Amino acid sequence: MNYEELKALDEQYVMQCYGRFPVGIDHGKGATVWDGEGKEYIDFTSGIGVCSLGYADEGWVQAVSDQAAKLGHISNLFYSQPYAQVAQKLCTRTGMSNVMFANSGAEANEAMIKLARKYSYDKYGKGRGTIITLHNSFHGRTITTLAATGQDKFHDYFFPFTEGFRYADANDLDSVEAVAGHDVCGVMFELIQGEGGVLPLDQEFVTKVAELCAKRDWLLLIDEVQTGVGRTGSLFAFQQYGIQPDVVSFAKGIAGGLPFGGVMANEKCRNVFTAGTHGTTFGGNPIAAAAANYVLDTIDDAFLAQVQEKGEYLRSQIEAMDLPCLGATRGMGMMIGIEVKGDKTNKELATKLIESGLLILTAGPGLRLLPPLVATKEEMDKGLAILKNTLG
Repeated sequence: MNYEELKALDEQYVMQCYGRFPVGIDHGKGATVWDGEGKEYIDFTSGIGVCSLGYADEGWVQAVSDQAAKLGHISNLFYSQPYAQVAQKLCTRTGMSNVMFANSGAEANEAMIKLARKYSYDKYGKGRGTIITLHNSFHGRTITTLAATGQDKFHDYFFPFTEGFRYADANDLDSVEAVAGHDVCGVMFELIQGEGGVLPLDQEFVTKVAELCAKRDWLLLIDEVQTGVGRTGSLFAFQQYGIQPDVVSFAKGIAGGLPFGGVMANEKCRNVFTAGTHGTTFGGNPIAAAAANYVLDTIDDAFLAQVQEKGEYLRSQIEAMDLPCLGATRGMGMMIGIEVKGDKTNKELATKLIESGLLILTAGPGLRLLPPLVATKEEMDKGLAILKNTLG
């Protein structure tokens, strides 16, 4: 099937929810993908941070294949080994207490919101269910996670939205205090605002909010859907901020390309969810869990050190180009934002780069890089050359 045939099929039978770029990807290896006509692209997107180990990793393929041949799915009314092993690895490496599995980032954040409200209800009764989030945040596309998202452009069409959210300014403790009240049960934020433009929060702000949560018995809820699983150069970004959250959501890169996610809770919150209070049919699916086990086994300390080195290399090379349409870089590890300057929009720049063979993302008003964590220097250099030659 050529590109035009694929596009026609999509337009005829698929709801047009996405503003797709005119590329039909057929297969990939490492951080390189090819379209149906054989054109090569360097991928600096990894499926929006999902394909953490790139494409066609042999160990990943083997782990998924072996589990598919053994047990593809079983109800959560029964035990199976893969999800329990993932939970053990996550808790051992983060200091968290236990895990509840889901399928996506939005679903994980929904679970985190429910857990915070139930914790407060169990301890204080009704009337204490408000969660403070940050302006410019993004937490998902369900009705509730859209309500949690602190961007006005997402607060249209789907009324009525779920109640119980108030928004504060990032890096402004006074703003958090100003929207607080006796009805608050938690504060929820991304340590790097991803969709908002790849904007890391200030260390002092994060520390002060954590202290405020501990003082008032609000739950500290950290959305690590995009920043987690090695993306920032540590297994989770909160480990670089020196905090221990009450609840952490994760998804995207955890299973290297399969739908998988969940929430981790600390000891204080380990017993909030009881039988029947939350659940999901596919959460902890054995095949996705087998993939997650392989990913977690691969992302060891040496691997994470390389992620930090690769991120620093990409940022230094981009800034050294001194391109008139690009400004400073920001981010952590291999989660990188680039300021866009001049009269071209980020979407226009991204379109030109994709046409030239570099898959890239936008975020807020800038460009965003989320390369596979396994990208080689050769692949990174190819991508950087396309960036320089196309925008120079």
